[in-house]
Amino acid sequence: MASHRFIVGTVLAAAVVAVAPLATPALASGEHDQRAPEPSSLVLTTTGMDGSRSVSLLCDPASGNHPAADQACQALTSAEGDFDKLSGGQDSMVCTMDYRPVTASAQGTWRGKPVSFRKEYPNACALRAKTGKVFEF
Repeated sequence: MASHRFIVGTVLAAAVVAVAPLATPALASGEHDQRAPEPSSLVLTTTGMDGSRSVSLLCDPASGNHPAADQACQALTSAEGDFDKLSGGQDSMVCTMDYRPVTASAQGTWRGKPVSFRKEYPNACALRAKTGKVFEF
């Protein structure tokens, strides 16, 4: 019986040693994961009284047919991909009070997570003030 326990224990110990190098090491406090983020792929659309426009935005690396892909990706990175957290950086921007609603939407993935965003703004100026370059196309 004792020799059986010894053999089982030896086999289990060998299995743990063999598998251990395959495990991902935990990050020490203050360390950051240096792996590249998953690519992001979004279709951004604005719809208003002047019609509808759409562009593609790819991030990590920035590309697509968005005219300011780098700045749009940087803004989304700062907001951690959350369109509601976008800060256009233009909070002091003065917009007229005219009501010409514009709907902004985004569909796709942000770093591997599904994105489905849709929000109406009172006018294009208010959209730019809140979202900056992301919906500026």
